[in-house]
Amino acid sequence: MVIIRLNRGGSKKRPKYRITVADSRRWLGGKFLEIIGHYNPSPRGQEKKLVVDVEKAKEWIAKGAQPTERVRSLLHEAGMTRPAYKAPRIQPKKKAAPAPTEAKAE
Repeated sequence: MVIIRLNRGGSKKRPKYRITVADSRRWLGGKFLEIIGHYNPSPRGQEKKLVVDVEKAKEWIAKGAQPTERVRSLLHEAGMTRPAYKAPRIQPKKKAAPAPTEAKAE
């Protein structure tokens, strides 16, 4: 499955993230298919907080890529409408209740 997620960079206590498209089976800092943006949670001076190529993100989502929750909120912040990438929620299956046992009459 292809996933859109954050890839951490930067120095200690000064994180910077790349918004990457990658195979979900790869480790977080591993090989990716494409970089579609950058996110800096604490910009200084002229640095921008968020830079995203929305068109590339829409293309990957149209191909079936699933963004993580944090990336969804960042894409929304960048101006991408929510219904374009909203994935259906999968409800967990409930465990079947055990059948009541009858007490043996002696």
